Amino acid sequence: MDKSAPERLTAADRPGVAQPVPERPIPPRPWRSMFVIALALTLLLTGLWEWRMRKLGLEPGDLGDGASAWAEQRRRIDTEDVAVAIVGDSRILFDTDLDRFAALTGVRPVQLALQGTNARPFLENIAADPNFKGLAIVGIADLSYFRKEPGLMGDALKLYRYESPAQKTSFWLYRGLARVFGFLDEDYRLSKLVLRLDPDLRTGVKGPYDAVWKIIVNADERQAWMWPRIEHDDYLRAHARMVWTKLVFSGPPIADDIITMTLAATRKAVATIRARGGEVVFVRPPSAPELRAIEEPRLPRAKGWDALLASADVRGIHFDDDAAMQGLNLPEYSHLTRRCATVFTDAYVRRLVQLTPRLSLRADAAAPLAPRDCAP
Repeated sequence: MDKSAPERLTAADRPGVAQPVPERPIPPRPWRSMFVIALALTLLLTGLWEWRMRKLGLEPGDLGDGASAWAEQRRRIDTEDVAVAIVGDSRILFDTDLDRFAALTGVRPVQLALQGTNARPFLENIAADPNFKGLAIVGIADLSYFRKEPGLMGDALKLYRYESPAQKTSFWLYRGLARVFGFLDEDYRLSKLVLRLDPDLRTGVKGPYDAVWKIIVNADERQAWMWPRIEHDDYLRAHARMVWTKLVFSGPPIADDIITMTLAATRKAVATIRARGGEVVFVRPPSAPELRAIEEPRLPRAKGWDALLASADVRGIHFDDDAAMQGLNLPEYSHLTRRCATVFTDAYVRRLVQLTPRLSLRADAAAPLAPRDCAP
């Protein structure tokens, strides 16, 4: 071989001549052995990473959540006669045990609550949908509901209205693989873990360290509960508490114009649902005293919860008013443990059947649970 000749001819080497399809020279190498070694290393490193993630508490079957998962459940209202739909923020999402709800009433709700997201635009969405004629359970954290912004997952409605084939395919692939692998968890991607190493990325600027880290586990039909590690990992629990108390819930009192806007929008949505035969009940899940000390001064119950029920002429269940909802375990102040979510669901469902004839307890319903049933 003439080593002075170029390895591959280009158009510049053949001026005025039609160009053939380029052929890439393949040097002689032990390709088969190299492929086997690369495959073995990939499997080994993937296996080690999966082992490490499972040691951290990530498990296969944690399906994750997001706009696609929400849109999938939202479309059920378009095609099914949905008797009960839950809209709200993360508290009613974490704190509702769909299995317990169904075991008590024979009705399994469609779970449409979203983390970090204002329930009001989603209440307005189902109010505008003539297909919905059932019971809407609206779970609220007062400071999340009384604000203008839709919040963290506000784009879920956009995806419900149009989801591209690529987005649907990506969602289905992820959900299938998440049933097998724990390391796929979005909150434990290397890119996120690296950024969390430096809490002072830029002084005065909120970074990934200040965001909410993994606190949730998701199963089919968007059944969610608190990640068990939060219950026994002091560092992660302290970080979540810091985010809630210092960053998310702190702030000035809610302005009167926002309260007025929220009351008016809620009143209209409730009236619209009732006009076609539906009903609405509000639920206020528990928050810890450490968080109530921030929430109540910013929006006193009289100006928020009480005014909301009076303005919309709607019934509600506030955890303050029910002994069965007191003393439940809130490790990071804002959400119940999985076991206490079952107790809370049991309590609020039993109250629901007293407030609306749309639900009733099954004849074979289990005996009521009590806070001691989920004591740590």
